[in-house]
Amino acid sequence: MFPFSKTLFFLLFYTLSIMPPHLCQHPLDPLTPEEITLVQTIVHSSYPNSTHILTFQYVGLEEPPKPTVLSWIRNPSRKNLHRQSFVIARIDQTTHEIIVDLSLRRIISDQVYNGYGYPLFTFEEQIAANQLPFQYAPFLESINKRGLKIEEVVCGSFSVGWFGEKKRSKRIVKVMCYYLDGTINLYMRPIEAISLTVDLEDMKIIGFKDRLTVPVPKADGTDFRGSMQTPPFGPLLKGITVAQPHGPSFSIDGHKIRWANWDFHLSFDARAGPVISLASIFDVEKQKFRQVLYKGFVSELFVPYMDLTEEWYYRTFFDAGEYGYGLSAVPLEPLRDCPENAYFMDAYFASQNGMPVQMPNIFCIFERFSGDIMWRHTETLIPGNVVREVRPEVSLVVRMVSTVGNYDYINDWEFKQSGSIKVTVGLTGLLEVRGSIYTHKDQIEEEVFGTLLAENTMGAHHDHFLTYYLDVDVDGDANSFVKSRMQMTPVTDDKLPRKSYWRVVSETAKTESDARIKLGLEQADLLVVNPNKRTHIGNFIGYRLIPGSTTSPLLSHNDYPQIRGAFTNYNVWVTPYNKSEKWAGGLYADQSRGDNTLATWGLRNRIIENRDIVLWYTVGFHHVPCQEDFPVMPTLSSGFELRPTNFFERNPVLKFRPPQSVQWPNCSAYR
Repeated sequence: MFPFSKTLFFLLFYTLSIMPPHLCQHPLDPLTPEEITLVQTIVHSSYPNSTHILTFQYVGLEEPPKPTVLSWIRNPSRKNLHRQSFVIARIDQTTHEIIVDLSLRRIISDQVYNGYGYPLFTFEEQIAANQLPFQYAPFLESINKRGLKIEEVVCGSFSVGWFGEKKRSKRIVKVMCYYLDGTINLYMRPIEAISLTVDLEDMKIIGFKDRLTVPVPKADGTDFRGSMQTPPFGPLLKGITVAQPHGPSFSIDGHKIRWANWDFHLSFDARAGPVISLASIFDVEKQKFRQVLYKGFVSELFVPYMDLTEEWYYRTFFDAGEYGYGLSAVPLEPLRDCPENAYFMDAYFASQNGMPVQMPNIFCIFERFSGDIMWRHTETLIPGNVVREVRPEVSLVVRMVSTVGNYDYINDWEFKQSGSIKVTVGLTGLLEVRGSIYTHKDQIEEEVFGTLLAENTMGAHHDHFLTYYLDVDVDGDANSFVKSRMQMTPVTDDKLPRKSYWRVVSETAKTESDARIKLGLEQADLLVVNPNKRTHIGNFIGYRLIPGSTTSPLLSHNDYPQIRGAFTNYNVWVTPYNKSEKWAGGLYADQSRGDNTLATWGLRNRIIENRDIVLWYTVGFHHVPCQEDFPVMPTLSSGFELRPTNFFERNPVLKFRPPQSVQWPNCSAYR
């Protein structure tokens, strides 16, 4: 038998070694470097470089249909689910939507897009545009006129938006420049009033203006590096550490993560960043995993500035759709961005030429134990017996930081043992400031669209709106959206001592228009329920959306930036699941006109009751800069929570045991 077994072993080894990697992969895994390379090869073979100018603007996974994925999850196998890639390419200055079948190793669809808007910028074209001013004589003359050193100048590219133009524009960006010379905080030293327009296709400057001379803000006090700070310093804290002597309580298999009672899939997308999929929670009473979230990610990030001056009015950014929220992810620094017990994961994206680029330490996953309480009670009414029960809160966090130009966005998906998913975004980094003639607030007698932060430094008013895509599948994909209003009810019975109370009035949204909500106008619980399943005592199984701070846009609905960003007009939208409806601001955000967004899809007013539905929620910030934001901004956070509501028969963490204690010296001895 031994010779046969040995032969069989080598045959199996050979088969596995030549098997294409996509055959064994989870259907929602991001493209591997080998797959990205294969996509590049296949597309280039169809458009030889000798005759075509071809750039890859986006390369991502073309997901299998949702029923196919769910079927695979229920019965995993080595079966080839035909791994496919969705590619947006610019070929001879035309946008192509290409689907590459990695199993068949060929293009199965190639459609030309002729609508409004353009795809993501690439790093390469932004870098090339940023270098053009340094060979442009009028710009060099303007720098010389200001008495600045050209070697201390750096430049950045800005999307131009849309302001009612009837004719389709070229792919262009505006370029603005900054001055170093004594600091690395370039955003605090704008070279104001110079405007350059760059044609990205021909890669040349097609417009230049220098309106006037505004002082460049001083470098003093702008450098945020610790090594550059001088006394006096703030108080020094004593050492703090996070220790897990027995190792982490989570396991990672590829992109699948299991922790405590949670099981989910983590992926990366160049546009969205982290993508959480197939989140299920184990019900101890039922002894099975139950569905909660099929997919969740940041769909768009809309950042309009309120400064109406010549060099600023167009700054109405779609950070995900124009720059790539995932492309802008930065490596996380151990012990700084993430605690000692964090596990790090890399990601990959396709460069402009289609070849894979590694992004190290893009995600960190860690257990958070910071002294919060999961539940507790002290009972003192029992004579001679004080009962105290406390359970510490331990949660699992998935983190990514996206640095889109001057801002750093800290993205956390936090899974709690209670069944909640808490989503938080923290804003930090640097403000975009405008150079100004003013050195004191009392000098200002006009609209300056911002706050004076330092001499000659104006922090512009602006907004941040992050719209999340949440395909919530509560114990199945047939769900309904219920708004439960707290209604004040007068007491009409004179025999009762009270004059009023509030009661819950629930309304199930039947169509998309029924589900649109502007938060803050009324008190209500927002629930996604499974109308086909109930608890033992008859309540519909559900999950509740608990909003964070509520912020709505203040721009008029006919303002061009708000036409493009109309998906922020409501904090909450609900749509029927549609595989093609992923991006709230439209697939092509650059110079878009608001004609293919979440706001326009909702006009169909489709039926959403007892259907596979998607919940869209917008986290908003109105930012009025203040001096504490200068020269670097302390983190400002908000978010939301998806919390089980009659999902379980009782408190799901009642029988959960606290983590094992780690013996440390008595802290009271070190006061």
